[in-house]
Amino acid sequence: MAHDLVIRGGSLVDGTGSEAVRGDIGIDNGLITAIGKVDGKGRREIDAEGMTVTPGFIDIHTHLDAQIGWDPDCTPVSWHGVTTALLGNCGVTFAPCKPTDRELLAGMMETVEDIPRNAILTGLPWSWEDYGGYLDAVEKIRPGINIAGLVGHSAVRFYVMGERAVEEQATPEELQRMAEVVGRSIDAGAAGFSINRFAMHTLPDGRAIPGTFADESEIIAISREVARRNGLVQAVGAELSLLQNISDAARARVLCSYGAGRGDLAGATERRNALEAICEGRDITAITQVRSSGMIYGLQAALPVRGPTWGRVQKLPTLAERVAALRDPETFAAMVEEGKAGGFKANLGTPVEDMYYMGDADTPAYAADASMSVVNMARERGEHWTETFLRLSRDSHGKALFTLRMFNPNLTGLEHMFRSRHCFPSLGDAGAHVSQVMDAGWATFMLSYWVRERGFFSMGEAVERMTSRPARVLGLTDRGVLAVGKRADINVFDAARVAERHPEIVNDLPGGARRFNQRAVGYRATIVNGEVNVLNDEHTGARAGRVLRHGR
Repeated sequence: MAHDLVIRGGSLVDGTGSEAVRGDIGIDNGLITAIGKVDGKGRREIDAEGMTVTPGFIDIHTHLDAQIGWDPDCTPVSWHGVTTALLGNCGVTFAPCKPTDRELLAGMMETVEDIPRNAILTGLPWSWEDYGGYLDAVEKIRPGINIAGLVGHSAVRFYVMGERAVEEQATPEELQRMAEVVGRSIDAGAAGFSINRFAMHTLPDGRAIPGTFADESEIIAISREVARRNGLVQAVGAELSLLQNISDAARARVLCSYGAGRGDLAGATERRNALEAICEGRDITAITQVRSSGMIYGLQAALPVRGPTWGRVQKLPTLAERVAALRDPETFAAMVEEGKAGGFKANLGTPVEDMYYMGDADTPAYAADASMSVVNMARERGEHWTETFLRLSRDSHGKALFTLRMFNPNLTGLEHMFRSRHCFPSLGDAGAHVSQVMDAGWATFMLSYWVRERGFFSMGEAVERMTSRPARVLGLTDRGVLAVGKRADINVFDAARVAERHPEIVNDLPGGARRFNQRAVGYRATIVNGEVNVLNDEHTGARAGRVLRHGR
C-alpha cells in the first residue's frame, strides 16, 4: 500500500509516557494509518533515522488572538514543534464584540498584553460580533497550526453590561445574559471560558479590566454553563479558593497559571503543597513557565534605567544609531552616572541583582548560575553594573540581551513544582508582551534542558506532558498520541541537537511595530494534519491547520 507520507525509521515516543521504540509511521488523508514496520514507499518520505518522533506539542496558554490575523504561521511557536495552540486566555478576547466596542477591546488588549492597538485594529478583519464569527474569521485566514479558543470574561461583560462592566456588579438579568452568551459561544466552538483576577491588568484609563472584581457568584454561575457543555474554565490571578469553588460548585474542568514563587525551596514546597491540596479529587490543572522568566532588556529592546540620556538613546530610531551613541565616551559616561544615581526600572519589585546576561553562545544561557548575574559580573571586573550592561551591549553591536528573572528565579524550586502530577510545562504567552518577554520556545527548552541537559524528565515523561496531557485538558480526543486513527500532528527532531536561538526584535507587526521572535534548530519536520508545516527548521507554506471547535 502506498501511503501519502511515511516517516521512516525513527524513535517513536507516543505521548502516553512510554519510552521510545523504533518504527515507521504511515499517514493518509491527515490521519495516522500505520505504525511499526511500514512496507512500500510513501508518495513522500521523511528519513527519521537517528531522530525522535513524537505527537505535535500542544500549547495551552497563548495570546495569538490578534497575531494570527497577520501571521497565520503563528511564529514562533510553530518553529518549536507546536501543532495546536489555545487562544483567548486570561479573560481578554476580541469576541463577543459590538462594532462600537472594537477600539475598547483593542485598547484593553494593548494595556494587558502589550499588543499595539493599531496593529490589532488594522491587522484583523473585524467581521464578527459573536465568538462563532471570530472563529469563522480565523478559519478563513487558514492558519498553519490548529487553533482552539476560549471566550473571555472581560469581553462578555462589556458585551452585556457596557460601561457598567468595569466597576459595577451585574444584575440578575445581566448575569443570565452573560451565561447565555458564554453558552452560545461554546456551542459555536469555543473550548471554554477564561477569567482574569489580576488587579494590575488595567484598561488604558488605569481601571482594572472588567471581571477582575466580579462577585464570585457570577463566576460560578457562568462556569456552570461551561461545565454543562464539558468546556474548560481558565483562570489567571485567581485565589486557589476560587478555583476550588469553581470545581466544587460548577463541576467544571479548571486550568490555572501557577509557579514556584520567588522564594527558596521551602517557599516552593509550600506552594506545591497548597496546589496539591486543591487539586486532589478535582479536575484542576496548573501550568507554569519552564524557566526563570521576565523582562528582556537590551539595546534592541527596552533599557533598564530611567534617566535623560538613557531615554534619548532609547528613542534613537535604529539599532545602529544606539550602538554608535554608546561608542561616544561622553554619552557612555553620562549613562553610567545616571545608573549610579539609582534609576533602575524595577518590575514587580524584582531587584537588579536578578538581571542575568543571556550570553553570546548560539543558545541563550537561560539556566546560567549566579556568575552571570550582571551585578556579579560587574563586581568581578570592578565596574558598576550599568558599565557592564553598556559595555556588553556596545561590543556585541547591540545584540546582547539580559533577562530580569521575575518569575521562577529558583530552578530548584521549579524542579520541585514539576514533581507534581498536577503542574505542567507551558505558559509561553506567545503573542503577548511582544516587546518585553519571549517564552514561546518553552517546548524546545523542555527538550534541551529538562530532558537532555538535566535528565530530570525522561523523553517519554516530557513528551506526555506536552502532548496527551494538555490534549485531555482541552478535551481533544483525536490528537496528542501516536496511534492509528489519530490526527497526524507529529514532530521529528534531533534530540541531541534541538535548541532555541537567541530572541531578536523584528518589526513585522502591522504599521511596523516591533516584537520579539525566536527561531529553533533541530526540527527535521513538524507535520500538521498530515501536511509538512516545518521542514529542516523552515516553514513550507503548507498552512494545513484547522479551527478545533469544541464538540465538533
